[in-house]
Amino acid sequence: MVGNHGGFTAKPQHLVTGANGEEAAARFLTDRGYRIAARNWRHGKLELDIVCTRGNETIFVEVKTRAQGSLQRPDEALTAAKRRSLIRAAQQYISAANLWDRPCRFDLIAVVRSGDTYHVEHMENAFDLSQPVGSGNTAWQPW
Repeated sequence: MVGNHGGFTAKPQHLVTGANGEEAAARFLTDRGYRIAARNWRHGKLELDIVCTRGNETIFVEVKTRAQGSLQRPDEALTAAKRRSLIRAAQQYISAANLWDRPCRFDLIAVVRSGDTYHVEHMENAFDLSQPVGSGNTAWQPW
């Protein structure tokens, strides 16, 4: 519920769920030896939820959180349009950080909230950069 309670506005539940899901995803990754390089990195309208590294590899992690019983599974939200946006954001990040010589991949973390518990599923290489992402063209290769 959104409302004014003594001078502050409460966040809508879906935003709270999303923020908690991203926090659960970040903890999941760090617990498994990933180093978080950036969270909610932005370039204009482009955004990367989590950028992390493991060894010499840069991993762009999209986090999708849903409440249990939602009509759409978290992984179903990784549409062709979203993949195109992630690729453009990754291009900007790689350029800004001068990481053109490092391998990278795109992962998806699907988080499902059940009450106060967040269940995390990590899908490495959620999509292959050689797959078409909508317009019939193949995706950009970062290396």
